[in-house]
Amino acid sequence: MTETEPTLETLKRKLSALGKSASPEVARLAQWILAEPQEVAFHSVRGLADKAGVNANTVVRLSQALGFEGFEACRRSFQDAMRKRSDMYASRAADLRSKRSDDLFSAIRSAAHANLDALFDDDLLRNIGKAADMLLPAQRIHCVGVRSCSSLAHYLAYTGGMAFANFATRLSEASDINDILSQTGPEDVVIPITFSLYSVETVRAAELARRQGARIIAITDGFASPVAEGADIVLVPPMLGPQALPSLVAAFAMAEILVATMVSRSEDALQRITRYEQRLSDSGAYVR
Repeated sequence: MTETEPTLETLKRKLSALGKSASPEVARLAQWILAEPQEVAFHSVRGLADKAGVNANTVVRLSQALGFEGFEACRRSFQDAMRKRSDMYASRAADLRSKRSDDLFSAIRSAAHANLDALFDDDLLRNIGKAADMLLPAQRIHCVGVRSCSSLAHYLAYTGGMAFANFATRLSEASDINDILSQTGPEDVVIPITFSLYSVETVRAAELARRQGARIIAITDGFASPVAEGADIVLVPPMLGPQALPSLVAAFAMAEILVATMVSRSEDALQRITRYEQRLSDSGAYVR
Protein backbone atom coordinates (compact mmCIF):
# COMPACT_ATOMS: atom_id res chain seq x y z
CA MET A 1 0.00 0.00 0.00
CA THR A 2 1.19 3.54 -0.58
CA GLU A 3 0.12 4.58 2.93
CA THR A 4 2.20 3.17 5.77
CA GLU A 5 -0.80 3.14 8.09
CA PRO A 6 -3.97 2.99 5.96
CA THR A 7 -7.28 3.89 7.53
CA LEU A 8 -10.39 1.79 7.16
CA GLU A 9 -11.77 4.43 4.80
CA THR A 10 -8.66 4.14 2.60
CA LEU A 11 -9.03 0.38 2.45
CA LYS A 12 -12.70 0.70 1.60
CA ARG A 13 -11.93 3.07 -1.28
CA LYS A 14 -9.47 0.56 -2.70
CA LEU A 15 -11.98 -2.27 -2.28
CA SER A 16 -14.62 -0.19 -4.05
CA ALA A 17 -12.26 0.40 -6.98
CA LEU A 18 -11.39 -3.30 -7.20
CA GLY A 19 -15.09 -4.14 -7.11
CA LYS A 20 -15.41 -2.31 -10.42
CA SER A 21 -12.12 -3.09 -12.17
CA ALA A 22 -10.77 -6.46 -10.98
CA SER A 23 -11.42 -9.92 -12.39
CA PRO A 24 -14.93 -11.26 -11.62
CA GLU A 25 -13.81 -13.45 -8.69
CA VAL A 26 -11.67 -10.78 -7.05
CA ALA A 27 -14.28 -8.09 -7.72
CA ARG A 28 -16.99 -10.16 -6.06
CA LEU A 29 -14.80 -10.75 -3.00
CA ALA A 30 -13.90 -7.05 -2.83
CA GLN A 31 -17.58 -6.11 -2.81
CA TRP A 32 -18.29 -8.68 -0.10
CA ILE A 33 -15.46 -7.42 2.12
CA LEU A 34 -16.59 -3.84 1.54
CA ALA A 35 -19.78 -4.74 3.39
CA GLU A 36 -18.03 -6.91 6.02
CA PRO A 37 -14.50 -5.48 6.55
CA GLN A 38 -14.20 -6.89 10.06
CA GLU A 39 -14.17 -10.42 8.63
CA VAL A 40 -10.69 -9.84 7.19
CA ALA A 41 -9.37 -9.01 10.67
CA PHE A 42 -10.98 -12.08 12.21
CA HIS A 43 -10.12 -14.91 9.82
CA SER A 44 -7.27 -16.87 8.25
CA VAL A 45 -7.03 -17.27 4.47
CA ARG A 46 -9.10 -20.45 4.52
CA GLY A 47 -11.54 -19.09 7.08
CA LEU A 48 -12.21 -15.95 5.05
CA ALA A 49 -12.51 -17.93 1.83
CA ASP A 50 -15.09 -20.25 3.39
CA LYS A 51 -17.00 -17.32 4.89
CA ALA A 52 -17.11 -15.41 1.59
CA GLY A 53 -17.78 -18.46 -0.58
CA VAL A 54 -14.59 -18.17 -2.67
CA ASN A 55 -11.37 -20.16 -2.92
CA ALA A 56 -8.26 -19.34 -0.93
CA ASN A 57 -6.34 -18.26 -4.03
CA THR A 58 -8.88 -15.50 -4.63
CA VAL A 59 -8.27 -14.18 -1.11
CA VAL A 60 -4.52 -14.04 -1.77
CA ARG A 61 -5.05 -12.36 -5.16
CA LEU A 62 -7.25 -9.71 -3.56
CA SER A 63 -4.60 -9.06 -0.89
CA GLN A 64 -2.00 -8.54 -3.60
CA ALA A 65 -4.37 -6.36 -5.61
CA LEU A 66 -4.70 -4.14 -2.53
CA GLY A 67 -0.92 -3.74 -2.57
CA PHE A 68 0.13 -6.27 0.07
CA GLU A 69 2.72 -9.04 -0.30
CA GLY A 70 0.24 -11.57 1.01
CA PHE A 71 -2.82 -12.12 3.13
CA GLU A 72 -1.11 -11.89 6.54
CA ALA A 73 0.06 -8.33 5.84
CA CYS A 74 -3.41 -7.53 4.55
CA ARG A 75 -5.08 -8.89 7.68
CA ARG A 76 -2.73 -6.95 9.98
CA SER A 77 -3.56 -3.77 8.09
CA PHE A 78 -7.30 -4.33 8.55
CA GLN A 79 -6.77 -5.09 12.24
CA ASP A 80 -4.75 -1.91 12.73
CA ALA A 81 -7.23 0.18 10.74
CA MET A 82 -10.18 -1.05 12.76
CA ARG A 83 -8.33 -0.44 16.02
CA LYS A 84 -7.40 3.10 15.01
CA ARG A 85 -11.05 3.82 14.34
CA SER A 86 -12.06 2.96 17.90
CA ASP A 87 -9.04 2.85 20.20
CA MET A 88 -10.17 5.59 22.60
CA TYR A 89 -12.05 4.13 25.53
CA ALA A 90 -14.46 7.05 25.91
CA SER A 91 -15.40 6.88 22.23
CA ARG A 92 -16.05 3.16 22.48
CA ALA A 93 -18.16 3.67 25.61
CA ALA A 94 -20.16 6.40 23.87
CA ASP A 95 -20.93 4.01 21.02
CA LEU A 96 -22.47 1.57 23.49
CA ARG A 97 -25.18 4.07 24.40
CA SER A 98 -26.60 3.87 20.90
CA LYS A 99 -27.15 0.10 21.06
CA ARG A 100 -30.22 -1.71 22.35
CA SER A 101 -29.46 -4.44 24.87
CA ASP A 102 -30.33 -7.26 22.45
CA ASP A 103 -28.09 -5.78 19.76
CA LEU A 104 -25.25 -5.25 22.24
CA PHE A 105 -25.41 -8.80 23.60
CA SER A 106 -25.48 -10.20 20.08
CA ALA A 107 -22.50 -8.07 19.04
CA ILE A 108 -20.44 -9.12 22.07
CA ARG A 109 -21.30 -12.77 21.54
CA SER A 110 -20.42 -12.64 17.83
CA ALA A 111 -17.13 -10.86 18.53
CA ALA A 112 -16.17 -13.33 21.25
CA HIS A 113 -16.80 -16.30 18.97
CA ALA A 114 -14.95 -14.65 16.08
CA ASN A 115 -11.97 -13.72 18.26
CA LEU A 116 -11.64 -17.28 19.56
CA ASP A 117 -11.99 -18.73 16.06
CA ALA A 118 -9.27 -16.36 14.78
CA LEU A 119 -7.00 -17.38 17.67
CA PHE A 120 -6.70 -20.88 16.20
CA ASP A 121 -5.13 -19.57 12.99
CA ASP A 122 -2.22 -21.79 11.89
CA ASP A 123 0.36 -18.98 11.91
CA LEU A 124 -0.61 -17.79 15.40
CA LEU A 125 -0.58 -21.32 16.81
CA ARG A 126 2.84 -21.89 15.24
CA ASN A 127 4.17 -18.75 16.96
CA ILE A 128 2.68 -19.88 20.28
CA GLY A 129 4.57 -23.15 19.85
CA LYS A 130 7.80 -21.24 19.19
CA ALA A 131 7.14 -19.16 22.30
CA ALA A 132 6.69 -22.32 24.38
CA ASP A 133 10.00 -23.68 23.10
CA MET A 134 11.73 -20.42 24.03
CA LEU A 135 10.23 -20.35 27.53
CA LEU A 136 10.92 -23.93 28.56
CA PRO A 137 14.72 -23.62 28.88
CA ALA A 138 14.71 -19.98 30.09
CA GLN A 139 16.51 -19.23 33.31
CA ARG A 140 13.81 -16.77 34.43
CA ILE A 141 10.52 -15.64 32.89
CA HIS A 142 9.11 -12.23 33.77
CA CYS A 143 5.53 -11.26 32.82
CA VAL A 144 4.96 -7.49 32.79
CA GLY A 145 1.49 -5.96 32.68
CA VAL A 146 -0.26 -3.00 34.27
CA ARG A 147 -3.81 -1.60 34.31
CA SER A 148 -6.16 -3.75 32.21
CA CYS A 149 -3.24 -6.06 31.32
CA SER A 150 -2.38 -6.67 34.99
CA SER A 151 -4.84 -9.54 35.31
CA LEU A 152 -3.58 -11.22 32.13
CA ALA A 153 0.06 -10.95 33.23
CA HIS A 154 -0.87 -12.32 36.65
CA TYR A 155 -2.82 -15.23 35.14
CA LEU A 156 0.07 -16.17 32.85
CA ALA A 157 2.66 -15.91 35.65
CA TYR A 158 0.45 -17.80 38.12
CA THR A 159 -0.55 -20.69 35.86
CA GLY A 160 2.96 -20.92 34.46
CA GLY A 161 4.41 -20.88 37.97
CA MET A 162 2.30 -23.87 38.99
CA ALA A 163 4.10 -26.02 36.43
CA PHE A 164 7.50 -24.38 36.00
CA ALA A 165 10.03 -23.01 38.47
CA ASN A 166 11.35 -20.39 36.04
CA PHE A 167 8.20 -18.24 36.08
CA ALA A 168 8.67 -15.22 38.37
CA THR A 169 5.88 -13.33 40.11
CA ARG A 170 4.18 -10.80 37.82
CA LEU A 171 5.85 -7.39 37.62
CA SER A 172 3.54 -4.36 37.77
CA GLU A 173 5.14 -1.66 39.95
CA ALA A 174 7.57 0.65 38.15
CA SER A 175 10.23 0.32 40.87
CA ASP A 176 10.00 -3.48 40.86
CA ILE A 177 10.16 -3.57 37.07
CA ASN A 178 13.39 -1.56 37.02
CA ASP A 179 14.98 -3.42 39.93
CA ILE A 180 14.26 -6.89 38.55
CA LEU A 181 14.68 -6.37 34.80
CA SER A 182 17.98 -4.55 35.27
CA GLN A 183 19.31 -7.95 36.41
CA THR A 184 18.11 -9.91 33.37
CA GLY A 185 20.29 -11.26 30.59
CA PRO A 186 20.33 -13.46 27.49
CA GLU A 187 19.15 -16.54 29.41
CA ASP A 188 15.98 -14.77 30.57
CA VAL A 189 12.70 -14.11 28.76
CA VAL A 190 10.56 -11.03 29.37
CA ILE A 191 6.88 -11.02 28.32
CA PRO A 192 5.60 -7.41 28.06
CA ILE A 193 1.81 -7.29 27.71
CA THR A 194 0.15 -4.10 26.53
CA PHE A 195 -2.50 -3.00 24.06
CA SER A 196 -3.50 0.40 22.73
CA LEU A 197 -3.50 2.66 24.58
CA TYR A 198 0.01 1.44 25.47
CA SER A 199 1.11 1.69 29.11
CA VAL A 200 4.37 3.58 29.52
CA GLU A 201 5.57 1.26 32.32
CA THR A 202 5.35 -1.78 30.04
CA VAL A 203 6.92 -0.01 27.07
CA ARG A 204 9.86 1.06 29.25
CA ALA A 205 10.13 -2.49 30.63
CA ALA A 206 10.50 -3.84 27.09
CA GLU A 207 13.12 -1.22 26.29
CA LEU A 208 15.09 -2.10 29.45
CA ALA A 209 14.88 -5.83 28.70
CA ARG A 210 16.24 -5.20 25.20
CA ARG A 211 19.16 -3.22 26.58
CA GLN A 212 19.94 -6.05 29.00
CA GLY A 213 19.96 -8.57 26.16
CA ALA A 214 16.97 -10.55 27.45
CA ARG A 215 14.77 -12.28 24.91
CA ILE A 216 11.32 -10.80 24.47
CA ILE A 217 7.93 -12.35 23.68
CA ALA A 218 5.59 -9.42 23.17
CA ILE A 219 1.85 -9.94 23.69
CA THR A 220 0.28 -6.92 22.07
CA ASP A 221 -2.21 -5.76 19.45
CA GLY A 222 -0.06 -5.43 16.36
CA PHE A 223 3.42 -5.29 14.88
CA ALA A 224 3.34 -1.49 15.03
CA SER A 225 3.10 -1.67 18.84
CA PRO A 226 6.09 -0.14 20.67
CA VAL A 227 6.75 -3.42 22.53
CA ALA A 228 6.84 -5.37 19.25
CA GLU A 229 9.96 -3.53 18.11
CA GLY A 230 12.97 -5.78 18.59
CA ALA A 231 10.90 -8.62 20.08
CA ASP A 232 11.96 -12.18 19.30
CA ILE A 233 8.31 -13.29 19.01
CA VAL A 234 5.17 -11.16 18.73
CA LEU A 235 1.83 -12.73 19.70
CA VAL A 236 -1.24 -10.80 18.59
CA PRO A 237 -4.51 -12.10 20.08
CA PRO A 238 -7.69 -11.04 18.25
CA MET A 239 -9.37 -8.33 20.37
CA LEU A 240 -12.22 -6.86 18.36
CA GLY A 241 -15.60 -6.15 19.91
CA PRO A 242 -17.96 -3.35 20.96
CA GLN A 243 -16.81 -3.19 24.59
CA ALA A 244 -15.37 0.00 26.06
CA LEU A 245 -11.95 -1.69 26.32
CA PRO A 246 -10.52 -4.14 23.77
CA SER A 247 -11.72 -7.68 24.46
CA LEU A 248 -9.30 -9.92 26.40
CA VAL A 249 -11.26 -13.14 25.87
CA ALA A 250 -8.88 -14.49 23.22
CA ALA A 251 -5.83 -13.14 25.08
CA PHE A 252 -6.66 -15.23 28.15
CA ALA A 253 -7.29 -18.23 25.93
CA MET A 254 -3.92 -17.66 24.29
CA ALA A 255 -2.24 -17.67 27.71
CA GLU A 256 -3.94 -20.99 28.44
CA ILE A 257 -2.76 -22.45 25.13
CA LEU A 258 0.79 -21.24 25.76
CA VAL A 259 1.05 -22.83 29.22
CA ALA A 260 -0.72 -26.00 28.07
CA THR A 261 1.74 -26.32 25.18
CA MET A 262 4.64 -25.97 27.60
CA VAL A 263 3.18 -28.62 29.91
CA SER A 264 2.68 -31.01 27.01
CA ARG A 265 6.36 -30.66 26.08
CA SER A 266 7.80 -31.00 29.60
CA GLU A 267 8.79 -34.14 31.48
CA ASP A 268 8.68 -32.42 34.89
CA ALA A 269 5.54 -30.23 34.70
CA LEU A 270 3.07 -32.91 35.83
CA GLN A 271 5.05 -33.72 38.97
CA ARG A 272 5.44 -30.05 39.84
CA ILE A 273 1.69 -29.35 39.37
CA THR A 274 0.87 -32.36 41.55
CA ARG A 275 3.15 -31.14 44.35
CA TYR A 276 1.79 -27.61 44.04
CA GLU A 277 -1.79 -28.79 44.35
CA GLN A 278 -0.94 -31.03 47.29
CA ARG A 279 0.79 -28.20 49.17
CA LEU A 280 -2.24 -25.95 48.81
CA SER A 281 -4.59 -28.73 49.87
CA ASP A 282 -2.47 -29.56 52.93
CA SER A 283 -2.32 -25.89 53.93
CA GLY A 284 -6.12 -25.61 54.01
CA ALA A 285 -6.32 -23.35 50.95
CA TYR A 286 -9.35 -25.20 49.56
CA VAL A 287 -12.84 -25.83 50.91
CA ARG A 288 -14.15 -29.25 50.01
